Amino acid sequence: MNFDVLTLFPEMFDSLKSSIIGRAQEKNLININLINIRDFSKDKHKKVDDTPYGGGAGMIMKPDVVYDAYDSIQDKNAKVIYMSPQGQKLTQKKVCELANEKHLIILCGHYEGIDQRVIDEIVDEEISIGDYVLTGGELPAMVLIDAVSRYADGVITKESTVEESFTNGLLEYPQYTRPEVFRGVRVPEILLSGHHENIEKWRKEKSLEVTKNKRPDMLK
Repeated sequence: MNFDVLTLFPEMFDSLKSSIIGRAQEKNLININLINIRDFSKDKHKKVDDTPYGGGAGMIMKPDVVYDAYDSIQDKNAKVIYMSPQGQKLTQKKVCELANEKHLIILCGHYEGIDQRVIDEIVDEEISIGDYVLTGGELPAMVLIDAVSRYADGVITKESTVEESFTNGLLEYPQYTRPEVFRGVRVPEILLSGHHENIEKWRKEKSLEVTKNKRPDMLK
């Protein structure tokens, strides 16, 4: 799977070189291409923003610079996503939907946002990671890449994505590992029984219980 990221701060994405996502890139299971929007500025000082028409606080990213950065990408069939607090909220369902795409272009805004004309011209969908505002779209873009990459073939096991929270409309059951006793608390006996049918039943019951206690809204 291919990700092209249009950003003013490509160095922020260094964290994606670590852990599971980093190994996935090393194995060519996913590709993350960072495109510095500032490289497309025609200004000698590499300026990419200007004051908003009509007045107001902050600066707006210029449409021509953003468009030229987008235009440098050859695959115009890719889905273009703008990370925006005004977008549809990211859910596991949306993650699975995006995982079916072969190529995503992710646009990261900064300052007070991006000129609406270029958004209207190139963006297919706006996505938000929550009802709050950040300084830019880079952190939300990393969240999106991490969540979607987990569904690329070979990144993690299929079993991991099937049983995790939100996949089946419930939160995941509690997990335990060695030591068998920790600070006087023993691992639930059923998990030591080796009886797979009973363990599966216990896990389903616990998933329902956890969801009811922590996210009752999911059961409505």
